[in-house]
Amino acid sequence: MAEITAALVKQLRDRTNAGMMDCRKALQDAGGDLDKAAVLLRERGIAKADKRAGRETSNGLVESYLHRTSDDFPPQIGVLVEVDCETDFVAKGDDMKKLARELAMHIAAANPRWVQKEDVPAEVLERERELYRRKAEQDGRPQAAWERIVEGQERKFYEENVLLEQFWVREPKTPIKDLIAQTVATVQENVNVRRFSRFSIKEG
Repeated sequence: MAEITAALVKQLRDRTNAGMMDCRKALQDAGGDLDKAAVLLRERGIAKADKRAGRETSNGLVESYLHRTSDDFPPQIGVLVEVDCETDFVAKGDDMKKLARELAMHIAAANPRWVQKEDVPAEVLERERELYRRKAEQDGRPQAAWERIVEGQERKFYEENVLLEQFWVREPKTPIKDLIAQTVATVQENVNVRRFSRFSIKEG
């Protein structure tokens, strides 16, 4: 088995934001393979997040981000995001601050419309689904395949418009919900995004 050095543990921690002990254990289980260890941490983080999902989050923080194209030009995009957790101790910690900052920057870049899938109005989703059905029909796809096509397009719609389903702009293979799960695994508390607002001069 490869030696699990402190440098390797730090490299995995910098990459995943997981705790030092979790990183060491994942590296041991992955035989020192950094990529496999990152996958293990992601899976374990999601499992821990699922267990804590129902717990009340009555603390948290609001993070802001202003995007400038250059130092001598005023900001053109601004974001406010509320990220909640269970205790004020965690709310004041670096892990929550780092997550909130990353989320604010991601929202500025990716421009989601809703926080989670459940926030998408039913009429919007049904309109999208109807458009997908019509396109499948116009493209001459067999009727038996329409529902499968609609489901695939619906999943893509969520990935483009729903924050938790989007892929992190800094690490395009990681969904935002997994990024949050990694913080849950680190702070050992339920963490969720309650709301956000994005302002853009260009988009009105």
